[in-house]
Amino acid sequence: MEREFSLAHLTVLGCSPPEMVYIAAMAGYQHVGLRPIYMGLPGEPNYALAELPEMLSLTKAALEETGLGLNDIELARIVDGVDLERYEPAFEVSAMLGAKHVISSIWTSNKPYYIEKFGQLCELAAQYGMTVNLEFVTWAEVKNLKDACEVLQAVNCRNAGVLIDTLHAHRSRVSPHELANIPNNWIKLVHLCDGPVKIPTDRESLIFTGREARNYVGEGAIDIAAYLARLPQTVVLSLEIPNLARVKAYGYAEHARRCLVTAKEYVARRA
Repeated sequence: MEREFSLAHLTVLGCSPPEMVYIAAMAGYQHVGLRPIYMGLPGEPNYALAELPEMLSLTKAALEETGLGLNDIELARIVDGVDLERYEPAFEVSAMLGAKHVISSIWTSNKPYYIEKFGQLCELAAQYGMTVNLEFVTWAEVKNLKDACEVLQAVNCRNAGVLIDTLHAHRSRVSPHELANIPNNWIKLVHLCDGPVKIPTDRESLIFTGREARNYVGEGAIDIAAYLARLPQTVVLSLEIPNLARVKAYGYAEHARRCLVTAKEYVARRA
């Protein structure tokens, strides 16, 4: 079967949601992933659609006009003192736009606390017909597949999943064999990108590559084919490939197009 692709917002983070929808449509994507939960990070654009009615209206019109699907939204983080109710407005408007999945990550070391909160987050998202997908991030507290799977086992929620990001999987040394042992219904989201050979050991370098310098699929050192061979064929492949140098050289639209072209070529060669 032909794989479907989604453009992740981090790839073109400087573009507003309606703008990125049109860019994705022109490039040939079938879906997009948006960031309607504002986290207040340094330099982060505010795309909180629940609080920006004009942007919400333009995003809805763009999705309807292009026919693209809203595959996922982010980022519902679990941190100390998190108020899960503040995520609900984003869930509500995203469900109205057709969103299927929510991305979450964990940034507290209090294990009983984050398991409890992740379970509650799943219950909240279920009210809007969405799954919650735990992304293990190499500079977060839950930073590898083993720890993420422990959370899913503990909460035992039908709409819980684990997000496989090929950069984080490679950098936390997840083997393809480990992926083969995960129940297929746990894997609902995949972030596809490539990365350099060297795996950094310091937090700053891990963050730099993850947020600013990922590679197009097939031009780095990650054995993406081995991962894909053990992932469900029906899962949409979301291209999360932030690369500020490429954006500066090509612009957002051309960078998004090249992300898709290289990924499709890679997948086709290994089909």
